[in-house]
Amino acid sequence: MTVSDPSLAATILSVSTWIAMAVLSVAFLLTIRRVVAGPTLPDRVLALDMLVGIVIGFIALIAIRTGFNLYIDIAIALGLVGFLSTVAFARFIMPRVTDAAKDPATSGKTRVQRRKR
Repeated sequence: MTVSDPSLAATILSVSTWIAMAVLSVAFLLTIRRVVAGPTLPDRVLALDMLVGIVIGFIALIAIRTGFNLYIDIAIALGLVGFLSTVAFARFIMPRVTDAAKDPATSGKTRVQRRKR
C-alpha cells in the first residue's frame, strides 16, 4: 500500500473525522455546562461564543464527510452572526460594569480587595 492508495486515504479521512466529531462533542457538552453553571454573565457570553465556534466545527466536518461545499458558506455566515451577537452581548453587559465602577463603596479597589472585606 502506498500513500496514494484511495482506500487508505478514505480510511484515514473517515477515522479522523470521527475522532474530530468525538472531540467536538465533548467540547460541546462542557461548554453547555458552562452556559448553565455560569457563574457570571460574562462567563455565559463567552461560553455562547464558544458554542458558535464548536457548531462551525461540526458544520465543517459535515461538509468534509458529505463533500457538499455549501456547508462551508453556512459556517462562514454563522461565524459572522456569532461575532455580531458577541458584540451585542458585550454592549449589553457594559453598563453593568460601568455602574459597578461608579459605586463609591468599591471605588479604587480591585475585585480581590472587595472580596476581603
